[in-house]
Amino acid sequence: MIVFWIMTGLAAAMAGLLVLTGARRGADAAGADADVGGRELDELDRLKARGLLDETAHAVARAEAGRRLLAGQAVAAATPVAGRHDRFWVLGGIAATTAGALALYVLTGSPGLPDQAYERRVDQWSTQLETLEPAQLAAVTARVARDNPQDRQALTMLGAARFAADDPLGAASAFRRLIELEPTDARAWARLGESLVRADDGRIGGDAEAAFRQAVNLDPDQLGARFFLGQAALERGDTTTTRAQWTPLIAALDPADPRRIDLERRLPADKAQ
Repeated sequence: MIVFWIMTGLAAAMAGLLVLTGARRGADAAGADADVGGRELDELDRLKARGLLDETAHAVARAEAGRRLLAGQAVAAATPVAGRHDRFWVLGGIAATTAGALALYVLTGSPGLPDQAYERRVDQWSTQLETLEPAQLAAVTARVARDNPQDRQALTMLGAARFAADDPLGAASAFRRLIELEPTDARAWARLGESLVRADDGRIGGDAEAAFRQAVNLDPDQLGARFFLGQAALERGDTTTTRAQWTPLIAALDPADPRRIDLERRLPADKAQ
């Protein structure tokens, strides 16, 4: 909130400076027009003196130039123009107002206090867990995890809720915190890898592959991790690793499962055969 007030004050100062600069340019332009009009009248007088204009032509031209000059002066007089020192008064007033508002907020406000309206919504959501959307459930579990940083179940739920709410980076953060508390949690390693894959638009990067490998090392029955490890190996052309990861996965799936059928179709042939 403090940063907001500072940025608001700077924006107001910039807006005031732009307005004053435009006004000053208007005044300079009006002055320039008056100088041009005066020179035009002088030039007409010189032409008449040299005999290049007769009395009638000189009177008509001078009257027309005079009318243009008077019209420009009338417009300039009707338009308020900022003086050269006005910008300092305006900018000083903006700065004083911003500083006063900031000081009042610091003295009477609570800069570190969470958004009370949002907190009330979270209170309400916590009583309606069965009807919550993933993002709402993530907000409720985030508060539980914040208040109970050693609660592994809360972190597990937080990671799952954020993943379902299409917040893969937030899910990865929750699973990393869970792994710090329980490094041998194979499921947490697998979910971390899945979150990193989604955050990378489906690409199985090095960090995700390392997480999947750790999950399988801790628990060979982590079939989801086996799928991603086999997929990463397949994309590299590593037939041996692909078969090693996918063969147990295929065996664990029902013969009628479409996922098994797809894996069997994509499983590379054994080069030893």
